Amino acid sequence: MHPLRKLRESGKATAAQVRELLAENIVFNSPILVRPIEGRDAIAAIFAQSSSTRGSGTYTAEFKLDERTTFLRWVGTMDGHKIESLEIIVDNEQGLIQERTIALRPYPAVKLFRDSMYESLKDKLPPDVWEYSTTLQ
Repeated sequence: MHPLRKLRESGKATAAQVRELLAENIVFNSPILVRPIEGRDAIAAIFAQSSSTRGSGTYTAEFKLDERTTFLRWVGTMDGHKIESLEIIVDNEQGLIQERTIALRPYPAVKLFRDSMYESLKDKLPPDVWEYSTTLQ
């Protein structure tokens, strides 16, 4: 069992507990953010918050794709609506998470999740991760 899954299944994971699993140069790719997030502290806060925000559910699959890459599937409910996540976690040579990419479905539940995460983290993450810039480049 991947250490992140084990921590999440053990109960409410704190940012400090999550941080111990993360490489210093971790990158997180999420469908609710417009660009990847980097940095152990910011990502630990996101992961800890998402565990309590996404509602109840269970991991239904875990596969090792190679010695450092894990695929996880989670199915649950948020505010009474089915939500599903698929994720790829890549660990570094020390076994710490160096990259996590997540996909969520269906869109209406993803929007509920995103809106709740925004309310919880809007003061902890910069505005440019939540929305595309409205100025032309």
